Amino acid sequence: MSIVVSNLTKTYGTQKAIDSLTFEVRPGEIVGFLGPNGAGKSTTMKILTGYLSATDGQAQLMQHNVATAPMQARRAVGYLPEHNPLYLDMYVKEFLLFIGKLYGLKGNALSQRLQQMLDLCGLTLEQHKKIGQLSKGYRQRVGLAQALIHDPAVLILDEPTTGLDPNQLTEIRALIKTAGSNKTVLFSTHIMQEVEALCDRVIILNRGRLVADSSLSDLRREGESLEEVFRKLTA
Repeated sequence: MSIVVSNLTKTYGTQKAIDSLTFEVRPGEIVGFLGPNGAGKSTTMKILTGYLSATDGQAQLMQHNVATAPMQARRAVGYLPEHNPLYLDMYVKEFLLFIGKLYGLKGNALSQRLQQMLDLCGLTLEQHKKIGQLSKGYRQRVGLAQALIHDPAVLILDEPTTGLDPNQLTEIRALIKTAGSNKTVLFSTHIMQEVEALCDRVIILNRGRLVADSSLSDLRREGESLEEVFRKLTA
């Protein structure tokens, strides 16, 4: 399994942000990670990527425990947080080279991977611009490029299309599908059309608990839309 979450719990004081959460994601799957605001999606993603520690339970990426083997787990994952953290005063090419070096890429390997990311993410013409000069859509492209530059096996995306216009949304959706063709992708979103366009499977949380883990076809077997199913499960 690419991602294994076992009885994962995160507590803040007396409040459980996630409560005994268990699920697995297989290699090559693109899985929608859904839930209302405050359901625990971002907390789970932050634990998976090493930004938060769990109160209880375990999480593994590519068979590496994120708590006991954090560096191995982090090398296996590319992460785009909800609030895309970029150095706005850096140039696109400069920033991606910087991130590549942080992951230990050097010489020709770094140069080749940089060019691949510029091509894949449509950033070739923007590479000599400062990130602060880019539109939000292009900043998201830079965020995806930094998440992919070390060629991780797992890609975790936290609401990657929030705030984009319809054209930008379509472009980023296509980019995620292309980038995820040979990777495991777990991504959260509030846009149900996005899930239907990209995912074979959906995991839904509510109040920190798992309320659904199923294929799209099974969730909609009674002819309901995904939005209707979501509202029933999280009301």
